[in-house]
Amino acid sequence: MAGVQLQRENISCSICLDLLKDPVTLTCGHSFCKNCIKDHWDSEEEKRMYSCPQCRKIFIPRPELKKNTMLADLVEELKKTELHASPAHHCYAGAEDVACDSCTGRKLKALKSCLVCLASYCEEHLQPHHQSPAFKKHKLVEPSKNLQENICPRHDKMMDLFCRTDQQCICYLCSRGEHKDHDKVSAAAEWTHKQRELDQSQEEVQQRLQDRDRDVKVLQQERKTLTLSADKAVKDTDEVFTEMMRLLQKRSSDVKQQIRSKLETEVRRVIDAEEKLQQEITELKKREAELKQLSLTHDHNQFLLNYCSLSALSPSSSTINICPLRHFDEVTVAVAKLRGQLEDVLTETWTDISLAVTKVGVPLTEPEPEPGPGPGPQTRAEFFGYSQEITLDPNTANKYLSLSEGNRKATLKKKKQTYFRNTHRFTGCFQVLSKESLTGRCYWEVKWTGEEVHVAVTYKNISRSGPSFGFSDTSWALACYSNCCQFVHNNIWTVVSDVKFSRVGVYLDHRAGLLSFYRISDTMTLLHRVQTTFTAPLYAGVCFVYSSSGDTAELCKLR
Repeated sequence: MAGVQLQRENISCSICLDLLKDPVTLTCGHSFCKNCIKDHWDSEEEKRMYSCPQCRKIFIPRPELKKNTMLADLVEELKKTELHASPAHHCYAGAEDVACDSCTGRKLKALKSCLVCLASYCEEHLQPHHQSPAFKKHKLVEPSKNLQENICPRHDKMMDLFCRTDQQCICYLCSRGEHKDHDKVSAAAEWTHKQRELDQSQEEVQQRLQDRDRDVKVLQQERKTLTLSADKAVKDTDEVFTEMMRLLQKRSSDVKQQIRSKLETEVRRVIDAEEKLQQEITELKKREAELKQLSLTHDHNQFLLNYCSLSALSPSSSTINICPLRHFDEVTVAVAKLRGQLEDVLTETWTDISLAVTKVGVPLTEPEPEPGPGPGPQTRAEFFGYSQEITLDPNTANKYLSLSEGNRKATLKKKKQTYFRNTHRFTGCFQVLSKESLTGRCYWEVKWTGEEVHVAVTYKNISRSGPSFGFSDTSWALACYSNCCQFVHNNIWTVVSDVKFSRVGVYLDHRAGLLSFYRISDTMTLLHRVQTTFTAPLYAGVCFVYSSSGDTAELCKLR
């Protein structure tokens, strides 16, 4: 194959860089395609001087061109040899490749593109650029299909300048025209400048990649640590609750044992008392029979004799007091009281447990969802992704509130409702809290009717006999009226809307300390936003300010 390659170089035209076609040989010894040398000499016709393109020898007059038969035969022989050569020897251009502009027939894949020639060359046709001094200053780049973009579309000249004013490549004529007074440099100089900027950008990107890789590793480690911590907490808390249940089970067994023991003792006492009474009854019945028999004796002497011989009755046991009976009902009452106390303790401590769980987390910052253009949810439906099923707690409802719709709807009534008495019930205002605590991110909506309804969030320890939601520093409320609404916190009022509406959306990001109220109609409009720090789980709440029966507030089902 090396011999074939050498032979191909020897029988190639130095003008078209392809195999000789109708080869002719000049007197200087160099050979060219007949048409290539003819076109070259036609361009020199005005000078009346004709040169060899390879060695620059001058011919006067114009030589007559004669075919070199030997070279023609060699070309034909080489073509036949290449037809039988392995296709792998020729790297032909595919649909996605840049083809050699000098190849005829089936084109080879270009190895380089020349920015001066504005042409692409395969390995063979690229050789003159490596060997001939005439191509020494030509700029070779990776193969490109867009070489013609380097030509000015207006002047058909090479765009070898760059206008920094307009940030575009221009040609020499453009620099004399519309870009005359602009800041201009050579394309090569701008390339060097941009290359430095590119290097800085690459360094910045690499640095950011390293930072992000480090952050990913930190997060992966945090996730691993978080998982291990959670597993340990689950195991430890399970052991604690198991021990608590074991203790309760033991106390339950102790109470059962005490009850059974007491039952056995008392039953034995009752049996003993019963046996004594039965003995006395037997004796009394015997004496009754004797007295009856004696009453039938009509012989005076015999009667007196028998009467005097009667023995005295034994002392009566009728002093045994068996009424009222003291049963085991008081034990049940005492255990029920313990259950209530335990529920209160669990409720109070549960807040601390929930808060402890809430405080756990990786400190990642995320944008609050916001309806409308921009990042985050764009529609109300996207807020539903944070929706939480919330119900109202009957144990906190004021006695003038009636709950319905699965404890999602509160209605103000004229008469008191039948509720059990407990310390969690509101007595000072017509209000009620949700049964579920709110942590993390959650969204809910409240539909209301009436004169004035407060839609609120609050800590659970808010006073049950104090003022309504919003009047303390532990509650935040949107006071909704028939023609406007105001936000109130710690008894500070802020007017936020003068538009009538009957549905409120509430978004809470507990960890970020964000609380937002929205007007829900055909659109979703932000009414007021709070940025603070929440120190405990929150609860949703509704409050009726006026005693107008029939006012309602309902936690909506979101689909």
